[in-house]
Amino acid sequence: MIALNVQDVKDFMARLLISEEFDSFWLCEASITTFSTFQIDGTLRPEFFDTEEAEALTKSGRTHCLWQEVKPYCFSVIKGKKTPLSFKIVFQLSRQASEQLLLKNASSWSINDIYGLYLNLQYDGTSLICTTGTSMKLFSMDKSLDLLWDEAVITFFKKHQIAMLSV
Repeated sequence: MIALNVQDVKDFMARLLISEEFDSFWLCEASITTFSTFQIDGTLRPEFFDTEEAEALTKSGRTHCLWQEVKPYCFSVIKGKKTPLSFKIVFQLSRQASEQLLLKNASSWSINDIYGLYLNLQYDGTSLICTTGTSMKLFSMDKSLDLLWDEAVITFFKKHQIAMLSV
């Protein structure tokens, strides 16, 4: 796990809410506090979808909303002259992207060993901290997956020219 402090919060927020950099992440949860607190559970509800859509979701292994699907709602809550008092957003790397990360890096871990690879964004009214996290289905002292995910997040931020400092 690493914690990174966003250096330019305004630029980061534009990337998060307007551009497409984060669109492919699954949204686990979001909590935004402005004049009230708005909470979103990103878990998909298969019973909402028609049979074909539900089957497609099941086949893909997707269990959460994509950020691109929820982003407009979050943007509508955040936009305005006043900045939010706080927010917390928890992203998960998709199952397919997680599997690609493991294969690309010849990891000894299997996708079936992993619950998820997470990116947590937490804004307290002044600073924005990004932390990484992994959740495994089994206990291990091997931290190679943690290190792999940390490096992947750092590479993602560098690729998108998002300035960060370690906390």
